[in-house]
Amino acid sequence: MSASPPNAAPRPEPDRLAGLVERVTFHNADSGFCVLRLKVKGERELITLVGHTPTVAPGEYASASGTWVTDREHGRQFKAVFVRISPPNTLTGIERYLGSGMVKGIGPVYAGRLVKAFGAAVFDIIEQTPGRLREVEGIGAIRARKITSGWADQKIIREIMVFLHGNGVSTSRAVRIFKTYDQDAIAIVTENPYRLARDIRGIGFLSADTIAQKIGIAHDSPLRARAGVSYALSEAAGEGHCGLPRSQLLSLAVKLLEIPQPIIEDAIDQELAEEIVIADTVDGVPSVFLAQLYNAERSIVSQVQRLKSGSPPWTAFDADKAIPWVEQKLAIQLADRQKQAIRLALSSKLLVITGGPGVGKTTLVNSILTILRAKQVKALLCAPTGRAAKRLSESTGLEAKTIHRLLEVNPANGQFKRNEESPLECDLLVADECSMVDVPLANQLLKAVASTTAVIFVGDVDQLPSVGPGQVLADLIESGAVPVVRLTEVFRQAATSRIVRSAHQINQGLFPSLPEKGEESDFYFVPADEPEAIAQTVVDLVKTRLPRKFQLDPVRDIQVLCPMNRSLTGARGINQMLQEALNPPGEHSIEKFGYRFSVADKVMQIENNYDKDVYNGDIGFVTHIDAEEQELTATFDEHIVTYAFGELDELVLCYATTIHKSQGSEYPVVVIPVSTQHYMMLKRNLIYTGITRGKRLVVLVGQKRALAIAVKGKQTERRWSKLAEWLSS
Repeated sequence: MSASPPNAAPRPEPDRLAGLVERVTFHNADSGFCVLRLKVKGERELITLVGHTPTVAPGEYASASGTWVTDREHGRQFKAVFVRISPPNTLTGIERYLGSGMVKGIGPVYAGRLVKAFGAAVFDIIEQTPGRLREVEGIGAIRARKITSGWADQKIIREIMVFLHGNGVSTSRAVRIFKTYDQDAIAIVTENPYRLARDIRGIGFLSADTIAQKIGIAHDSPLRARAGVSYALSEAAGEGHCGLPRSQLLSLAVKLLEIPQPIIEDAIDQELAEEIVIADTVDGVPSVFLAQLYNAERSIVSQVQRLKSGSPPWTAFDADKAIPWVEQKLAIQLADRQKQAIRLALSSKLLVITGGPGVGKTTLVNSILTILRAKQVKALLCAPTGRAAKRLSESTGLEAKTIHRLLEVNPANGQFKRNEESPLECDLLVADECSMVDVPLANQLLKAVASTTAVIFVGDVDQLPSVGPGQVLADLIESGAVPVVRLTEVFRQAATSRIVRSAHQINQGLFPSLPEKGEESDFYFVPADEPEAIAQTVVDLVKTRLPRKFQLDPVRDIQVLCPMNRSLTGARGINQMLQEALNPPGEHSIEKFGYRFSVADKVMQIENNYDKDVYNGDIGFVTHIDAEEQELTATFDEHIVTYAFGELDELVLCYATTIHKSQGSEYPVVVIPVSTQHYMMLKRNLIYTGITRGKRLVVLVGQKRALAIAVKGKQTERRWSKLAEWLSS
């Protein structure tokens, strides 16, 4: 469970509500989401409760904790975190409950007869002396059995919910646990709460660990150690690894769990025996992988082999005639390497196009698409992020979707509708910004491609690898398993840009040539030595100097990109300084999860939210804050998203962000602080990626020594993955 940062505002005590369920306005049996109308003591009108419960019926008694909100359409409501449903205790309530159909074998008619016969003792009769049910007219042996069985089911559900609530599990998660384990929920959670992290979406190791502590599982228990092995590998996956050398896994798990090494050794062996994790070697080094990542990498290899074979889905035609035709059609002059690439693309089922800025990747892709569309070839275009898809759409004039949208993600469970059974309907798939695509997503995308379809992967392999595990584009290129077009020649028009020249110099390990004093340029270095001076210079440039000189909007046109989050010159520190300078918080601001949010703040979504249709890396602006409703509204490229205050851990300020988070995006102006404070992160591909995000202007601020460290620095540490080895073989 994620804890609030130390500087976050203390969370208020929840409100409480209790009353008789008069009406069930809505109830989703799968998710447990419900809207109830309650008769509450002291309230004239019925109160609306919104929450989660596995079962509910009119006549039952609901007690809940949560917060009061005012909905624009529906007025005052109680938003519940915990909901406890109890049997009714009035004769009217009992009759309504029994007549609701919740207990099999009883409808309104029999409910009336049972209450008339046994009064308030009816529940005790059903539970303790069910034989007496046959005293009621019309109830025989079969119906009596149905009633006792139905009552037992309801009782078990209540016991499960009480148990889970008692161990700190919210009702919405408790419903998910009940739906997964049914009547075995208490037994499973008591025996091994760490199963929750493996079996249930949205519950991680830390949440399961909290429950485990509450029910008394020892800190050094083998159960905790075994679950901790997968947790350690998941943490490594967050750093880009699909597995780890066994020795590294051992030391990481000992550090994370604070459990002695021999217990971890045994835990790894047990997890391997049950194939929850998998042993293999990477370049001869004994390693351990999370099963799902290991299997995803194996699957990618088989998909690549499948898609490579056979002929392209279009009839063969003369590329030497198509090339001059497309040059005339698009009014361009293709370079020799681009012409070779077109010939290769027209004859290949699978192709990779890579190269840095200004080398003509966009022109090449446009030319290929123009030729093939003239031959009635149906093409689909995609990219990993919304911003990258938008750029691809603008550059080609064709619709481009995010990979998640293309694969038709189901918001309820994160599963994709497009897969082996229901592949994408196209002759050609073009995927852009593929350096950002991690192993799980690449696997899902390739599985959804029909065997007859051709695929072109486009991306700059010298940029940072994906945030998620693996380095799929680099592995495809290095393995030699797929034809590759590597564009290196910078076109004359692009070569006049110092951004482009500097990016290529840095990529080659050379210090970039900087403009002379007074020279007009699109790439500048502003020297500053101390971290305080660097941060203040960044703020001055964004707020005043750049907008005045280049007629820019400081918030919408300029993006600060930092090598890391922490430190005075990191994204978090500079964000707070820029917010204070550009949109200072006031009395209507709210403080949540360590950030103060105000109307007009620039914000970024930091995790995929399929329900809200907003994704990790999307940038938007706060448009409304309603303290009464406890809601914040933000707009992402005209898409309006509303967050309950409790969901604001999905948002961060975005006047500054990290270079990692900027992948796949372009901004009119980029400002990058470079400081030896970032020593651990100063890598060549990091600075190269940051610089290539800027379209019109890039300004580096800081120490030339820090830039020199980055330029000379080797690429980021190796990622432990088996994909390249398998592809090569």
